[in-house]
Amino acid sequence: MSSESSEILAISRRLLASSKLEVISCEIVQRLWQGYGYVCRLQARGESQENQSLIMKYVKPPPTSNIESEGHIRKVVSYEVEQYFYAKLAPLLPLNVSVAQCYKSTDNGGQVALILQDLRETFPVAGDKRAALNAAQIHAAIRWLAHFHGHWQGKTNELRQHRLRLPPLQEVRAFKDTTIDKGVWLNGGYTYLATRSDEYHRLCQDTTSQWSKALCTTVPRFKQSIAERVAQVLSPATGTTRPGLEGHETLIHGDVKSENLFTSQSGDSVAFFDFQYVGLGCGLSDLAKLLTCSVPVDMLYIGQCTSNESLDMGQGEKQLLEYYRNIVEEASSQPYPWDTFIMHWQTALIDWLRFQASWGFWGNTDWLEARGRYILQDQDWLDWLAHAEK
Repeated sequence: MSSESSEILAISRRLLASSKLEVISCEIVQRLWQGYGYVCRLQARGESQENQSLIMKYVKPPPTSNIESEGHIRKVVSYEVEQYFYAKLAPLLPLNVSVAQCYKSTDNGGQVALILQDLRETFPVAGDKRAALNAAQIHAAIRWLAHFHGHWQGKTNELRQHRLRLPPLQEVRAFKDTTIDKGVWLNGGYTYLATRSDEYHRLCQDTTSQWSKALCTTVPRFKQSIAERVAQVLSPATGTTRPGLEGHETLIHGDVKSENLFTSQSGDSVAFFDFQYVGLGCGLSDLAKLLTCSVPVDMLYIGQCTSNESLDMGQGEKQLLEYYRNIVEEASSQPYPWDTFIMHWQTALIDWLRFQASWGFWGNTDWLEARGRYILQDQDWLDWLAHAEK
């Protein structure tokens, strides 16, 4: 057994000592990004003497000479956020929002350990990296998101009772006291503008990109660029700003993609995992990434997008949005007027387009860019954006 496996085995046994589960083996199944830890499959035995499969996520950041780098801080905080989610928030979810049960967890100054239910026993089909889901899986994923967003809509003040985590560089500068009770991210996700300023500035200076002028040029009526105005409207309300989401702020997953879910054999139910970037935001930001990265393009529109073409909402896109909206309204017991919903959707798409344009495109790129061109010419959306509260 490797030294890493031995270390993880000892930690898992210590965490489960009071639960009447004896860990008998540990298999490393994945190494975390840039050597930040491991995902392991544990075999444990309880009083019934039957083996039980568990998943352990063990975070042990590598020694680094640049501990104040934005990327390092983002990852360390993200694992602390995930531990908080599984320990404190996951038990509050309704039964129709499937997530792994957390058996034990600990956070010791950046070293995080989570022992979770093995989702594959109930959801045996793993989503593939950057792969399109089938129709049943897509509708199941949208149902999951809609119930998740609907559950937390109207409850964000409860989440604010714990200190929300700031963008990485602000976080490390503002809070040195590690004993303060900390919660989820103030801004859910890892693509919002405040945490991607370097990429945004490179986009603004990229004269070869069609999106540099479209997204980065200051618009007189906004006194800021489209990208900056969109980010401002989507950002959660604070003590000095009013909400731009008009009562529809919620908790978002923050990293919705096919490789972060498991599905049932039939594909009609899903369970998401990887809650490192869970935080406040617009639920449609989750949906924007799902539709761009994990949905076959022919489920969004029929035809082809040529270079520099603008594209109105297709029938397939509209059907998926209506499906999501109806479930959100039911889950939240709050109306979500279609006109407001579409303004939020278009804003989320432009924000996601800004990130892809600055980072690199993948997924349904032609569709996303064509929709972006259409939205940026939509006078109703521009007027709404000018008057959205902030």
